[in-house]
Amino acid sequence: MSTGPLTGVRIIDFTTIYSGPIATAILGDQGADVIKVESAEGDLMRRGRPRRNRTSASFAMMNRNKRSIVIDARSQEGRGVLLDLIETADVLVENFRPGVMTRLGLDYETVKTLNPRLIYTSINGVGSEGPYANRRVYDAVIQGVSGMAALQSDPDTDRPQMINTLICDKITSLHAAQIISAALFAREKTGVGQRVELTMLDASLFFLWPDAMSNFGLVGDDVEKIPFLDHRRFVRQTRDGYVAVMPVKAAEWEGTFRALKLDNLWDDERFNTMELRIANTELLQQLLDDAYAEFSTDDICARLEAQDVPYSLINSRERVIEDPQIRAMGALVEFEHPTGGAMRQPRPTGQFHGTPAGLHRPSPELGEHTVELLNELGRTAKEIAELREAGVIN
Repeated sequence: MSTGPLTGVRIIDFTTIYSGPIATAILGDQGADVIKVESAEGDLMRRGRPRRNRTSASFAMMNRNKRSIVIDARSQEGRGVLLDLIETADVLVENFRPGVMTRLGLDYETVKTLNPRLIYTSINGVGSEGPYANRRVYDAVIQGVSGMAALQSDPDTDRPQMINTLICDKITSLHAAQIISAALFAREKTGVGQRVELTMLDASLFFLWPDAMSNFGLVGDDVEKIPFLDHRRFVRQTRDGYVAVMPVKAAEWEGTFRALKLDNLWDDERFNTMELRIANTELLQQLLDDAYAEFSTDDICARLEAQDVPYSLINSRERVIEDPQIRAMGALVEFEHPTGGAMRQPRPTGQFHGTPAGLHRPSPELGEHTVELLNELGRTAKEIAELREAGVIN
């Protein structure tokens, strides 16, 4: 049974793939009753790899704490069931291309007459206006348009590179979960719902602007341009591995120099202020790289720890699950999925001490809760049988 802060909130989830399902999974972790509406084929990510007993690890993560109903939304009977379901809801979330929900007869103008308190949330790539509005849009497209791929360009060849995860999808998910919560809060004050639109491009631009796009925040010819921060310099190669080190404050730089036995650099007139370290960065980086290479990973970690410098080992993906900090936090939870078997997933990110979030329901089988939800809507056994015979439900 859910105990999170959104217990009692019902969400009708028409989303598929990544951005929408992750957002609704966050809300499900926080107690919302998330009803995943699927076609007979199901969400494409049900076929994602790796799988065990037809259960995809990715799908299970993104669709935990949800119930699944399979219904033919294109049929008149199926649309009627969905309208009845939407009438019971607090939130509807969809991430179709613009116009799809209108063609299904489930657009905001239609459903708000049935449920004026509904928060109707549309997530898509670039919105419904502009030259790209009718394009098929996935994460790589937004990485290209937003500047994300250019940000990752190889400094030697200037070839753009993709960040090796679906970062724009996931950034959008985080924004969507927050925006839906904000809209619910507004409804508590006004008593009425509203339509909310969110694009992957907006979310990605917001994400990049504070640092990667800071040279474009001030408008005019009189604005100084600063070198873009090169995050490669936070990775240092030791004699037998790699560490991540990120000194920012003066005391952290001083500690870094001491840890590397380069105490003289703190008083060196080329490096003793931030401006000078930037101006002489190539020489400084070479001196640091040479110094790190003299230490074993264990030795330099102990020295950085003693100087209170921000650092960490750079974990391989396999090593992440063994990291002592992750274990101490209980950040990864192991449980038995009814079809997928033993699973490991991150715990809910917010630790609500009064209304705990949690994993109270595993990801559903396709259509697992169809009959249960129809019963909740008051459909009789005869009516359910007729819907099944007509091919409206599976």
